[in-house]
Amino acid sequence: MDFLQIIVLGIVQGITEFLPISSSGHLVLVPFLTGWNDQGLAFDIAVHIGTLLAVMIYFKKDTYRLIKGMFDAMLRKGTDDAWLFWMIVFATLPLIAIAPFVKPLIETIARNIHVIGVTSIVFGILLWIADKRPHPLHTEIQKEMNYKKAFIMGMFQVIALIPGTSRSGITMTAGRFLGFNRKESSKFSMLMAMPVIAMAGIYTLISDFNGMDWGSNTYELLGGVICSFIPAIFAIHGLMKLIEKISFTPFVIYRILLGIFLLFIT
Repeated sequence: MDFLQIIVLGIVQGITEFLPISSSGHLVLVPFLTGWNDQGLAFDIAVHIGTLLAVMIYFKKDTYRLIKGMFDAMLRKGTDDAWLFWMIVFATLPLIAIAPFVKPLIETIARNIHVIGVTSIVFGILLWIADKRPHPLHTEIQKEMNYKKAFIMGMFQVIALIPGTSRSGITMTAGRFLGFNRKESSKFSMLMAMPVIAMAGIYTLISDFNGMDWGSNTYELLGGVICSFIPAIFAIHGLMKLIEKISFTPFVIYRILLGIFLLFIT
């Protein structure tokens, strides 16, 4: 991989991982337009590590709460931190239960630009509907989230296994349908990303270890981590500030235009 490819793929992953616009769609689009060879699984893990570090550092207080909550839960302490930990666990359970069974099917369509184009449009419209429908708004996850709502958000997250759906987009959609405001929906969606990204990386590492190109230069992998980490921080910060002032509509419009473009070039 040359330096330009490392930078571009890292930036694309960093920006799109947490925005509701589908990182998978963009990661397929980049090599399609540039003619670059596949970057390999080792590099994919590297850029995901970068985005994982970004969300953990940006929400460092919540990261600390989740870690502390895990130990509190193990000790059966009924603390607020343990509560938050269990909410994320319940939101992750559906993906853990379903993903292994649908992985072979998903892999057959993972690089299908037509599928990504359709899902980009369909789930973009669904986000718009959820964002615009009138409902009472819950302003604090701490007060309004419960096991049922966390599990429902987790069920929506399973849909993100379909390429082009956008994990962040579909979970933010679920949050809006459940009555949470944009900021709280986005924050909980990003907290849900922590175990998902970590588990996906570990699962890929274990299942495809022998097929990975571990002969890649170290600078490529480190470059992938850095080039995804920095834009991910800015993307998270920008999104959290932006959604306090505007709706999700600009992202919906972008998704629809991206979907039309992908369908047009196939």
